Amino acid sequence: PVSFHRRVLPPSGIAFASTRGRELFAEALAAGTLHCFFKLIEQFCTQAEPAYCGLGTLVMVLNALDIDPGRTWKGPWRWFHEGMLDCCEPLEDIRRRGITFDKLACLARCNGAVVDARRANASGSSGVVGGSEGGDGEGSPSLSDEERAFREAVRSVCSGDNAACCGGSSGRGGITGPVVF
Repeated sequence: PVSFHRRVLPPSGIAFASTRGRELFAEALAAGTLHCFFKLIEQFCTQAEPAYCGLGTLVMVLNALDIDPGRTWKGPWRWFHEGMLDCCEPLEDIRRRGITFDKLACLARCNGAVVDARRANASGSSGVVGGSEGGDGEGSPSLSDEERAFREAVRSVCSGDNAACCGGSSGRGGITGPVVF
């Protein structure tokens, strides 16, 4: 059988540990839009199944938000794990096909998160905050009002100490999994 180790980022992707990735991290930290990163990184986990990228992301977010699952994970510990996220879609179906944006939002809601689910825009263009071809992109005539509002919502959430959000990709541009902010 064919196998591979890791995936190569598409040309539009920036590796977190690259020089540019570190520069962007430093810029976001200096701008005050990286507060939620620290709560998220404390909860970092690797997904248990290839198609569980959405579930792994949601586990990190729910645990970072300090939401009590109301049931035990192992022993006396009440902690979210991917195997507990089964209220909107059977786990076996997610393991085979992955999860849609709407089902991920459903899972977040039924596990106690307050969700404001937004897409970057209907055309599927970049939902990346800053770093677009026109500098930070805010003055770019190619950005729609919807995309500007999306970017501002992400900035607002990322500026809070107790906030976390996740955004998914439809696979355009070669990115197939969620991105965590």
